Amino acid sequence: MLTQVLSSTSDFDISTTVIIAGVAIVAVITLIAIFLNFVPMRLWIAASSAGVKVKMFSLVGMRLRRVRAANVIEPLIKAHKAGITINQNQLESHLLSGGRVNNVVDALIAAQRANLNLSFERATAIDLAGRDVFDAVRMSVTPKIIVTPGVSAMALDGIELRATAKITVRANLDKLVGGAGEETILARVGEGIVTTIGSSKSHKAVLENPHLISETVLKKGLDSGTAYEILSIDIADIDVGRNIGSRLQIEQAEADKLIAQAKAEERRAAAQAEEQEMRAKVVESEAAVPMAMAEALRSGNMGVFDYVNLQNRQADTRMRENISGANVNINGPVDPINN
Repeated sequence: MLTQVLSSTSDFDISTTVIIAGVAIVAVITLIAIFLNFVPMRLWIAASSAGVKVKMFSLVGMRLRRVRAANVIEPLIKAHKAGITINQNQLESHLLSGGRVNNVVDALIAAQRANLNLSFERATAIDLAGRDVFDAVRMSVTPKIIVTPGVSAMALDGIELRATAKITVRANLDKLVGGAGEETILARVGEGIVTTIGSSKSHKAVLENPHLISETVLKKGLDSGTAYEILSIDIADIDVGRNIGSRLQIEQAEADKLIAQAKAEERRAAAQAEEQEMRAKVVESEAAVPMAMAEALRSGNMGVFDYVNLQNRQADTRMRENISGANVNINGPVDPINN
């Protein structure tokens, strides 16, 4: 009986021990899973092997701040390998500000290789200003060519010229923040081309010496206040356009002709009005003749035979005019008595 009791007690202890061990193993596995979920071990191992000191609690803190650790640790490893002294807090701060950490680190590495003076603070300021700092560093090392669209201008002889220029610019790292961009450079160069062509006495002089445009434009210091430094301006092409001067003269002559026609029409209308007025006076005078003859007949100053003789003379006159064809009035002369 005692043996059975001892045997059952032993079995109970073994079962309890197995259960406790299983629970412990599950708890350890759970803790390890939670730990690996918060701590990216791969990044920590990569940073440690590269000589970058990164604390695990810092990785946990980034996880809690919802910062993707790879966006900070990988650029930090790259900068450390390139010999650039920056720390984790600087990169994380720039990332939280909305910056492009990897782009900034690439720009710092390129600037160091090209022996350019670019600090981390200036690089982050350029990046936060919305400019591509890595592209700016590359433009400082390798100048960029900007091609202007065709700029039309008219010389003093009235001939239109269309010029295309190639502008070689280099990024000015000190003026990237707050400096004007490529649009301003194109606008200023276009203005210089128009001014140079417009002040030339002949379009042939511009065609013979296109470098005059480049010299005039470069003397104006068009890169002041911009994010670029103009190295050269080369005229790539000049085309002869329309003869605007002749067209303007033709249009002016047409306008003068219209003005002259309007004035002539005004004078003709005035002459017609004056003619109508004179005709009215003639009609008025002719209307007074019958009244005067009637008054002469009543007063005895003119007799009936005198009136008959007048009618006969008028009839003879009409007959002679009809025979000679000299009468241009098909209705004949006006009879002052009957009309």
